[in-house]
Amino acid sequence: MEEKIKKTDAEWKAALTPEQFDVLRKKGTERAFTGKYNIHKEKGMYVCAGCGSPLFSSDTKFDSGCGWPSFFEALEKEKIKEVRDLTFGMARIEILCAKCDGHLGHVFDDGPKPTGLRYCVNSLSLGFHPEGK
Repeated sequence: MEEKIKKTDAEWKAALTPEQFDVLRKKGTERAFTGKYNIHKEKGMYVCAGCGSPLFSSDTKFDSGCGWPSFFEALEKEKIKEVRDLTFGMARIEILCAKCDGHLGHVFDDGPKPTGLRYCVNSLSLGFHPEGK
């Protein structure tokens, strides 16, 4: 298991944009259909914007129509931490980067085969490394 990254709020604020800080550290969300990776189709690897940990392959990305990047499988299950989220009067499963505890979004059980999962992720929580680079 990778070593956890721990930083103070001041250190995170210095490393992230204000929008990324709001999402990754304060569990905010970007507006639907506004994120740069929502309709992104390039081949490569999606990584945590906070720590660079590889999270999702473009091979598992699909258009769910929800307005956020969606994936049917994490790169490695150990890279994603799942936490029960009862905010806003809903019961959901929040997903966090296991390395830095950055808020990514939520996972739902209405995705496509083979997993039936939909990892619904904020673009602000992600970085992207194109295939071959």
